[in-house]
Amino acid sequence: MAEWDWEDEWFLESIKLYKDLHVFELQDPTRVIEWTGEKNICVAGYESFKRNEILQLLLPQKLYAKENQGLCPERDFKVEHGGFSDCPVYSLKHLPNTSLLLTSGPAENSIQVWETAAEDSDAIKPISNIYAESKGENNWTKIATTSTNSSCVLHGSAVNNIHITELESKKSVYKLGENSSDAISNLNFLDCCTFLVCTVKGQLYLADTREAQSVMKSRATPSTLSGERWCMGVKHELQGVSTTGPSVASLSSEGRMTLTDVRNFSVPVKRANCSIQEPGSNWDLMCIAWAPLLDDSLSISGFNGTVQIYDSKAWHVSAAEVEPIFIHKGHAITCPGEALLVTAHVWHPCKPRTLLSSASDGSLHVWDWKEIQSTD
Repeated sequence: MAEWDWEDEWFLESIKLYKDLHVFELQDPTRVIEWTGEKNICVAGYESFKRNEILQLLLPQKLYAKENQGLCPERDFKVEHGGFSDCPVYSLKHLPNTSLLLTSGPAENSIQVWETAAEDSDAIKPISNIYAESKGENNWTKIATTSTNSSCVLHGSAVNNIHITELESKKSVYKLGENSSDAISNLNFLDCCTFLVCTVKGQLYLADTREAQSVMKSRATPSTLSGERWCMGVKHELQGVSTTGPSVASLSSEGRMTLTDVRNFSVPVKRANCSIQEPGSNWDLMCIAWAPLLDDSLSISGFNGTVQIYDSKAWHVSAAEVEPIFIHKGHAITCPGEALLVTAHVWHPCKPRTLLSSASDGSLHVWDWKEIQSTD
C-alpha cells in the first residue's frame, strides 16, 4: 500500500480545492471504514470465494500531527494488526473501549467476534460467533454498537428479527416487537436505551428498550418508483453539533433525501432531491452521513465514483433540487471509463472537513476540502 504520485492535469487543477489530499491503494477494495481510535481505522475485503483480509491501520503521521510540526517522515498507512475472514465482510463495527471487532456479511447466519491481539502480536483473531437470522446476499445482518454499552450488539436483517444480544452470554436481551418482514438497510443506537431502524422501503422505527412495546413508526416514505431503496444516517448528540432540528437523514436510490427530527417522528421536516446523474443500482453501497463537527452538513456516496457534500440549512419541507457544496471526484478520475463506485466514506471525528473514502478499485483517499467563501 503506497501513496500514488499524481502529476496529471486533474490533480494539478483540483489540488487548490483541498487543504490536504492523500491517495493510497489497498491490495483489495473495502466497503467498511471503521474508526477504532483517533489515529486508527479498520478496513476489510468483501470478495466472495476467497479469504479476505481484515486490517487495522494507523493513519499517516501527517494526518494527525500538530500544525506547524514540519516534515513528517511517515506518509503512508501502517498496518498495526491483521487477520483473515473466510467470508466477505460487508459490515464491521468496533466495540468502543475494547479490543473487539464485530463483522457480518452475506455468507453466514452469524456475527463474527474478533479480538485485536496484544502488543506482542499483530494478529486479529476470531474468538466467537453470535447467531443471527439472515436471508441471503441482499438481506444480510446489519450491526450497530454504542459507546455507552460495550457488552451488547444490535443486529438484524429484517424488522421481525432485530435483537440486542449480550456478547459474553450470547443471549438476546431485547427483541423488537414488530411482525414486519421488510428488509432493513441499517440501524443505529441513539444512546444505550434507544435505537433507530431504517427499512429498504424508507420506513423508520424508533424503539426504547426500557419498554417492551415502546416502538414508534414514521409514516412510510412514498416509493413511487419500482425498486427504489432507502438508507439512513443519524446525527448523535455526542458529535458536538446542535441537537435542535433534524437528526435523521434518509436517502433513496433515486437521490431523494428526507430529514426527520426524532422529537417529532411522524413526518420529515425537510426534503430535497440530490444532484445525481443516475439512480443507485447497488443500493447496499449507498451511504449518507452527518458531519460530526459541521452543523447541518452531510455527505452521500454510492451512486458513482464521487462523494458529495451538502448543506441542509436552507432546505424546506417541500422537495426541491439541491446542489452539493463540494464534490470529491478523485476516485472517478483515477479510472476513467470504468464503472467505478465509492464503496464507503466516513468523516474524521476531530477534523471538521476531513473525510476518508474508498472505491471499488481499491483506492483509499483522505481529503480535507476547503470552505468556499461566498462572493456576495
